[in-house]
Amino acid sequence: MNKIELTVNGMSCEGCESRIEASLQKIDGIKKVKASHKKSKVTITLEKDIDKNLITSAIEELGYTVK
Repeated sequence: MNKIELTVNGMSCEGCESRIEASLQKIDGIKKVKASHKKSKVTITLEKDIDKNLITSAIEELGYTVK
């Protein structure tokens, strides 16, 4: 299994973390998502290869910025 760690700006609370986690969990092939507003990081565990742009777009649609 692959892991991706993204730097995400704009998260300010646990609610932000939950929104990102819930959104990414819906994408086929994502096994686990852990967001941290304190570290500005989102760690994603993949079951199969997924286009990183798909993940980035899903986060940016929620109003956050991926570095």
